[in-house]
Amino acid sequence: MTETIIAALLPIVITLLLGFLAAWHHDFDAKQATVLNRMVMLYALPLALFAGMMGLSRSVLLGQADMALIILIGMVGGYIVIYLLARYIFLQASKVAALLALAISGPAVPFVGVPVMGHLFGDLSTIPIALCSIIMNLFQVPVTILILTSGNSNGTKVTFKDSLIHTLKEPVVWAPIFALILLLCDIHIPAQIRSSLQLLGGATGGVALFASGIILYSFHVAFNRTIAMTVLAKNILLPLVVLAGALLFKVDSTTLSLSVISISIPTASICVILAVQYKTAEQTMASTLFFSTLLSILSMGGFLYYLH
Repeated sequence: MTETIIAALLPIVITLLLGFLAAWHHDFDAKQATVLNRMVMLYALPLALFAGMMGLSRSVLLGQADMALIILIGMVGGYIVIYLLARYIFLQASKVAALLALAISGPAVPFVGVPVMGHLFGDLSTIPIALCSIIMNLFQVPVTILILTSGNSNGTKVTFKDSLIHTLKEPVVWAPIFALILLLCDIHIPAQIRSSLQLLGGATGGVALFASGIILYSFHVAFNRTIAMTVLAKNILLPLVVLAGALLFKVDSTTLSLSVISISIPTASICVILAVQYKTAEQTMASTLFFSTLLSILSMGGFLYYLH
């Protein structure tokens, strides 16, 4: 089991470190990392999700209702609860509370999930990866942007409807939805086409993690009580709540593992991107990304060891 965990997590450490070293050596900077992430989000990841889902059967897909419900509750319910706690209990500004909610409830499943869960579960891992991507892009990111743009000094506002329409146009959103529709209609694509799509799709995990390493180097990292609580909630508390809920409803072991590991994956880099774009809590988000990713080796390793 230890060898399995090391084989799943070691690529994350090495690839992040390579990106960090590349930034330290001035081979890449934060702007170039953004370009790499753009390639992943527009091409590599949508192709990986589409090709992976098309490798599943309709019966397997329809059997994942429990997993979809657990991940939905964990990400959407987690976002709402965390926002309310940050805003009204810890008295954070609404924009900061929105970013904290996204940082805790929004795992970097499209990036970290591909090498980790793909190694452990194969094509079945594309279901939670697609679910998390859709939930993040259809709910978490639009709501966060809506809060971040409320009351801007330049007078511009983005409605939830506008943000939702914009995200629906993103390939990382409509590609898995399109694959879902095809599977529900029991329509499959030829194996040759699927394997062709996987050539670029296979670059998703490596490129995204490399870019994350560059981003981690590019921002000054700090540590305070807010960052400590955010990382603790992201890496341990929320996955424990999801684990307890899944055990309570007695789901099967595969559903349990995929759901909990999905939620336990560290903070997504979109938090830093939005923080920089809207000039809100940039250092807090960058530091959260750094420590959440660094400590996820231990926290995810612990959850993997328990679940297997």
